[in-house]
Amino acid sequence: MADNPWTTLNSRLVYENPWIELQEDQVINPNGGRGIYGLVKFRNRAIGIIPVDDEGYTWLVGQYRYALDNYSWEIPMGGHPVDQDPQQGALRELAEETGLRAKSLEEIARVELSNSITDEIGIVYLAQQLTQGETDFDETEDLQLKRLPLSEAIQWALDGRIRDALSVIGLLKLSQQQVANRC
Repeated sequence: MADNPWTTLNSRLVYENPWIELQEDQVINPNGGRGIYGLVKFRNRAIGIIPVDDEGYTWLVGQYRYALDNYSWEIPMGGHPVDQDPQQGALRELAEETGLRAKSLEEIARVELSNSITDEIGIVYLAQQLTQGETDFDETEDLQLKRLPLSEAIQWALDGRIRDALSVIGLLKLSQQQVANRC
């Protein structure tokens, strides 16, 4: 591990809301130059869930993404406070968005999302031993659900029909684990 080559001279909070903080730091960069560094600090951890039933099917969630002005197919996901158990957040998000309850939950990926400007951590879980219940969408969610073979969802991640980073990472990681388990 290398030592931190940056020197922070001071920090100031520029903006905050219930989900993020925007911080501006006055810094000396690794080459000795002075400048600013803007950071987006997340109050939630990104949690993604890949539910897989006994028949090898999974569920995708379709929704309009305001920030990108497009419709997106993704694995079920949401935010969960960074100081709380992420597995509880995964079980809650899975139930809210799909109605599914899982008896088995396994972490398959932990990643840093956009680590040049944010501190956001994403965790993807494989959920199995599923039972169906009722959905409970948030006020801001207008979701469509799609049940399809896991292999097809993986193909969507490969061919660009799924572009969400946490979804692509999770699906491709799960695909590689399946290949490794067959060897």
